[in-house]
Amino acid sequence: MDIQRKRLLYRARHMGTNENDIFFGAFAEETLESLSKEQLDRFEKLLEINDPDLFLWVTGAKPVPPEHDCDVLQMLRSYTLAQARR
Repeated sequence: MDIQRKRLLYRARHMGTNENDIFFGAFAEETLESLSKEQLDRFEKLLEINDPDLFLWVTGAKPVPPEHDCDVLQMLRSYTLAQARR
């Protein structure tokens, strides 16, 4: 695993709230290796957003602002909803 992926994995596991640590950490563990460089950059930008907003967007409780509605966020949302159904 390269440096950027390692850094993103750490950040995803240590976001600040337990819910996001679980959602984002599990997503990162399963998908970081398959993401393109551009997707990694978009994931990194998402990790800079405050936890409550991200949680609401990923769970579908709040609409995602157009400037943050990207393929990676949609992947996160699909992943989270699939995990919740298990």
